[in-house]
Amino acid sequence: MTPIIECVPNFSEGRNPLIIQAITNEIESVEAVRLLNVDPGKATNRTVVTFVGPPEAVVEAAFLAIRKAGELIDMRQHTGEHPRMGATDVCPLIPVSGISMEETVRWAVILAERVGKELALPVYLYEAAQSDKLRNNLSVIRAGEYEGFFEKIKKPEWKPDFGPSIFDEKRGATVIGARDFLVAYNVNLNTTSVRRANSIAFDVREAGRIKREGDPVYGEIVKDEKGQPVMVPGSLKSVKAIGWFIKEYGIAQISMNLTNISVTPLHVAFDEVCRKAEARGIRVTGSELVGLIPLQSLVDAGKYFLKKQKRSAGVSEKELIRIAIISMGLNELASFKPEERIIEYLLKEPADEKLIRLSLNEFSDETASESPAPGGGSVAAYIGALGASLGAMVANLSAQKTDWESFSEWAEKAAVYKKELISLVDADTKAFEGIMSARALPKTTDTEKTFRINAIEKATMHAIEVPFRVMKISLQSMDVLKAMAIEGNPNSKSDAGVGAVCARGAVIGAYLNVCINAAGSESDKHIAGILSEGRKIQDQAVAKETEILELINLTPNT
Repeated sequence: MTPIIECVPNFSEGRNPLIIQAITNEIESVEAVRLLNVDPGKATNRTVVTFVGPPEAVVEAAFLAIRKAGELIDMRQHTGEHPRMGATDVCPLIPVSGISMEETVRWAVILAERVGKELALPVYLYEAAQSDKLRNNLSVIRAGEYEGFFEKIKKPEWKPDFGPSIFDEKRGATVIGARDFLVAYNVNLNTTSVRRANSIAFDVREAGRIKREGDPVYGEIVKDEKGQPVMVPGSLKSVKAIGWFIKEYGIAQISMNLTNISVTPLHVAFDEVCRKAEARGIRVTGSELVGLIPLQSLVDAGKYFLKKQKRSAGVSEKELIRIAIISMGLNELASFKPEERIIEYLLKEPADEKLIRLSLNEFSDETASESPAPGGGSVAAYIGALGASLGAMVANLSAQKTDWESFSEWAEKAAVYKKELISLVDADTKAFEGIMSARALPKTTDTEKTFRINAIEKATMHAIEVPFRVMKISLQSMDVLKAMAIEGNPNSKSDAGVGAVCARGAVIGAYLNVCINAAGSESDKHIAGILSEGRKIQDQAVAKETEILELINLTPNT
């Protein structure tokens, strides 16, 4: 797997589109780097940029962007609501795939050293890239901000990790590091009071607030035996938060960094802010995401809010995302477009979804054309997806009547099967195309012949594995269909029967493709094992179909 890292630099310019464009042009000038998102904020006067690519290319793009930002942004003139200390305020690297955090740290240090040396810019390492735990927290490093750093940098304990120990009046300083995925998230309030917003922020953030005797605002600070203020922790782990007023919107917000969304997911943070705000007589009116978010965060949020309504969560991914957007008011301040904000959607290659993006009519026309692909394998995957979809439908309809939690679980299982089978529609055609490409390789020299033979073997194995996966998932989907035949809404049991017919057809159709792709390779022990297991799966599917049809008394007369 090619190593991929994400870079999310924050630049202290959110109002001048020409400067922002000049910076992002530098990023896009690097081959192999893909710019995913540019999110400027006028009130914060800050732009969050997201791009991905192989480590070396990402580091080069980040260096060019930091250099350009230093040339165009003058911190002496900068004002904005967000804390900042430099033209490139912070530049984190995040491992995405095929690379460890340790390797990502190494690349962050390479970037930091180069920026400090070649640009003569003070650079601080943070998060995983910083070995000194006393200065690995961004908020601790940035404390005092641009205005206070002229004196702070002179202190021995705040000597930069790289670059000069003299604060750059025009460019400031920058922080470079490596961290896990972070979600920047703001919750909107129906107040203009920063003090009240901060009170809510202190209620929820992990660091909490300083403990005071009596009055929580004006009471005397409680100190420990070392003379340090005692902190009262907030209610959310892995959350940083402050309150601020956004003149652009005319409201106060709780600005949060969710540093570990597996510990505190997006929807949990939103609901907790709602509770704390209501306790203070304030209402949450919506929220906004800054930058990108993983798909699973919005899917989980959609399921959470449906289950709060005691509704089945086994609906489509698109519907779950829509529910999440509506429930958290993500489109209150600006239109929220999932295709532009969800990182997995931005990383998708259109060629990987060529078939499933077609209409039903277009898909059937493409299947009927002179082209050998899509063929039986893709069609088998598609009818398998239709079978799983019918299982989900019966479960969702049944959840409206009784035992919604149990039926929701069945519907969610069916939705998972459906999603994977849909992905295998294009995967099967691509696997076939892989065989054709391998066979078209040159075979003049012995080296070319050997390479071609190996390529054909590898492509053939993949072309066997894809329909074999269709078989396994389609068989699993029949468990849902059987449950619906037994427990589902009586008025929809015939739909479970149709689903069973589809699933059985998908298994048999996919097995035909396994066999044709394995032709001539049966002597291979691994392939022979797949063929043997495939026959068992086919027999199980036929038996389950019969069982399901008998359960709903719809066995056709023969």
